[in-house]
Amino acid sequence: MRFIHSYECTLCGAVYPADSSFFTCPACGEKGILEIRYDYERMKSIVNADYFRASKEFSMWRYLPLMSIRGTDIGETLRVGWTPLYRTQRLGQTLQIDRLFVKDEGCNPTASLKDRASAVACLHAREMGRPILACASTGNAASSLAGNAARLGLKSVIFVPKRAPLGKLTQMMLFGATVISVDGDYKDAFRLSREAIAKYGWYNRNAAINPHLVEGKKTVALEIAEQLGFHAPDWVAVSVGDGCTVAGVYKGFYDFWKLGLIEKIPKILGVQSSGCAPFVEAAAERRGLREAAENTIADSISVGIPRNPVKALRAVTASKGAWIAVSDADILEAMRLLGRTEGIFGEPAGVAAVAGVQAARIAGWIKKEETVVAVMTGNGLKDPANGQKAAGSPVVMKPDLATFVHWMDQHDKEVCL
Repeated sequence: MRFIHSYECTLCGAVYPADSSFFTCPACGEKGILEIRYDYERMKSIVNADYFRASKEFSMWRYLPLMSIRGTDIGETLRVGWTPLYRTQRLGQTLQIDRLFVKDEGCNPTASLKDRASAVACLHAREMGRPILACASTGNAASSLAGNAARLGLKSVIFVPKRAPLGKLTQMMLFGATVISVDGDYKDAFRLSREAIAKYGWYNRNAAINPHLVEGKKTVALEIAEQLGFHAPDWVAVSVGDGCTVAGVYKGFYDFWKLGLIEKIPKILGVQSSGCAPFVEAAAERRGLREAAENTIADSISVGIPRNPVKALRAVTASKGAWIAVSDADILEAMRLLGRTEGIFGEPAGVAAVAGVQAARIAGWIKKEETVVAVMTGNGLKDPANGQKAAGSPVVMKPDLATFVHWMDQHDKEVCL
């Protein structure tokens, strides 16, 4: 917390002191989400090229000096962050992009980028003396909260819409969370979580409400920049639901730019499913956000009423980026393509970023010679049912060599391609 300058309301612009303990603007209420502002000139005395050359901490806590928590118990957490940034080989050739990278966030402890936010939430809850954390989630935030809380001996109460995938439900139940499956959609789950948190005084892990969680999510951008040798890419593609992850990506690059560690902020491509695309529709029609249907296989970004619209819109606008929507069929095809060309298994919401890159390349927004990073936010085992839709079914036959030889005679070219 040593470099926090102030908190600023994203709605009214009111500024609050660095020792403030509330999460939203007292004047604007819940919609007055706060932005954490840092004293970058003071920060430069510690966070510089020498700091990173000397650091032996290869996890998200490598960036603790750029964060808003004390982090005194970081040695007790799960190992979150420093996930692989793969330079693609065949995928880049297929999409005709010379330097295409995939940031594989499925390698985090509970297999999604949301571990970055949940690790921060759990440590901050400890610092505040709050042993119970709660949130609403379509799945990944829930499973990450459950796992990270269990590691630190904390309790979690989680509200999920009834459509939450089995893989994610299994994770959170196994981690010992109290899981409430709400007979409704994400909007209903969020509303119930908000009311329950207010009644019982639990720590609020809802990323759209809690400004400290964006500070955890931004570490994915800090890693991308450092893994590219402190050369910012031209584009970063991010799937968007509530808007917290894309806000974090922008904030991370902004921090490094303010510190003089990168020369520019990359253009951010905000990707949504056409079945739930409130940001894309608002941008196309040049209007404010309206409630959208939640009708997509990409459950992690199926958010009809985004709770962090100001920061999300700013991320794309300020970076001179773009919004794009892709269909569920596009997402399933991207899952197959990513798996078969690079050996990376992503869930629908994570792979939506790859589908968005493909669509933006076809549209001519992304140029062949540009450096592009797609943030793959979650592992495909989170949602095996849709993974199977993308992969197809295996060949079934009797255990007989003659039968196999006959099959090979008909399919040899396909097998050997």
